[in-house]
Amino acid sequence: MSPPLPARDAAPELSVVMPAHNEAGFLDETLKTLVSALRERDLAFELLFVENGSTDSTLTDARAFAANDEAVVVLTRPVADYGEAMRSGIFAALGDVVVVFDVDYFDPAFVDAVLPRLLAPDGPAIIVGSKRAPGTRDTRPWPRRLITAGFSTLLRLGFGLTVSDTHGMKGMRRETVQPIARRCRNGTDLFDTELVLRADRAGLVVDEVPVTVEERRPSRTPIARRVARTMLGLVRLRIQLWRERDA
Repeated sequence: MSPPLPARDAAPELSVVMPAHNEAGFLDETLKTLVSALRERDLAFELLFVENGSTDSTLTDARAFAANDEAVVVLTRPVADYGEAMRSGIFAALGDVVVVFDVDYFDPAFVDAVLPRLLAPDGPAIIVGSKRAPGTRDTRPWPRRLITAGFSTLLRLGFGLTVSDTHGMKGMRRETVQPIARRCRNGTDLFDTELVLRADRAGLVVDEVPVTVEERRPSRTPIARRVARTMLGLVRLRIQLWRERDA
């Protein structure tokens, strides 16, 4: 369990949530680049860095950075679970808008694209930075792009999802999405997929924008293992949603 959060000022305009597991080699440069870019935009923001189950110096390094920058808040969880780390950050956020970035995949320009729309009274509940949207430039190796295409097709055919992606960068209206997040039951790779699916099924507006996909390192999880784990998770999620509909 994370220690109590330090006292913070009134709610900022933007909360950036960044889950992290064993990211010591990327952490310092990522935080410097992102915090600097957000300050250049003259935003009232906080950056919630959510370490989860790291065995390297990620937590120590993050706390050292935060000690010198009041905009950075460090949370920690004992078990490596990307989805639970994201969930913790969303619940801890104070900003009107929450943006989720990864240590190895973030783009300050995404904030420029989604923040005005999410702050608008009639704006969408969630905007996904889609790796499949028209206009996206995806620089990943072709096997990763193929898996994304297959996953997107499964979600469209099996769940009726209206957007073309659920993973990666996303922005959301905090007060609208937090109740949806409380209903999500999956962690690891499927929390953000379940969040987007539940928002869509609840009648909330979910939109997408094209992005430039430039990951800063290769995936550390073997593709075959991740595909198998995700497929099993999708079957469980499909059953959960059916049972809820019939309850």
